[in-house]
Amino acid sequence: MSSRKGLSPAGDLAARAGLAYPRAVGAIAVRREGHGPEILLVHGGASPDATWGALAPLKARWTLASVHRRGYSPSPPPPDGRQDFDGDAADLLPLLGSRPHVVAHSYGVLGTLIAAAERPADVGSLTLIEPPLYRVVAGDPETERLERLGDLVLREGLDADPETLRAFLRIAGAPGVGDGPLPEAVANGVRRAQGARVPGEARPGLDPIREAGVRSLVASGDHTPGLERICDALAAALGAERLVAPGAGHFVVAAPGFVERLERFLLAID
Repeated sequence: MSSRKGLSPAGDLAARAGLAYPRAVGAIAVRREGHGPEILLVHGGASPDATWGALAPLKARWTLASVHRRGYSPSPPPPDGRQDFDGDAADLLPLLGSRPHVVAHSYGVLGTLIAAAERPADVGSLTLIEPPLYRVVAGDPETERLERLGDLVLREGLDADPETLRAFLRIAGAPGVGDGPLPEAVANGVRRAQGARVPGEARPGLDPIREAGVRSLVASGDHTPGLERICDALAAALGAERLVAPGAGHFVVAAPGFVERLERFLLAID
């Protein structure tokens, strides 16, 4: 059904994976490029191209399977136009049949963890980059501040207080965010995110992943204290390796040395 290169549907198989996707419309798209074992890439709020471009050198030795979450062309929009990590998980489950290594970023980590907890034996490894998994450090002031900022933007979108909106966008790595009007691409991203299910509602089971012995790497960019604390706590909960790669903000994949460190992690897995 899928090919090494090009786009392949996945969402229509969700029911076979044991997790229904209410009112699903069409299938999500997955772009496969390269040669070798599969790395399944799950982006967050930014587009797949913006998130994963720095991984291009790996295509010589790995198949990069880049998921387009619902709402990101050419995948269809999410039901009711609302991003939802449970819907992401349902879309991801059929893609675990080949036991890929999974690399997920930001909001995309939430659905990835839910799917991985459902079928940990079908996950070759997990690399989790700066997720908004606030619950793992409940009560931490820096993390609570980050959650307030993010939730406000998800609720109010471009109508949020301008300073709050810009503070969050800078943390999220949005380009060209100054004092003037937002770049149109950034404004469109805010519009797409508005109304999404807030990350604080996510309750992925971490114990099944750890108990199954899934090798995991948790990575961050050392630019926001709240995200560093989340990543520290998540790594401890999973028994994961921990990587801090500064230099590219929230887009940790583009940080100096990240690609080489990721490949060493993947090659060390039996």
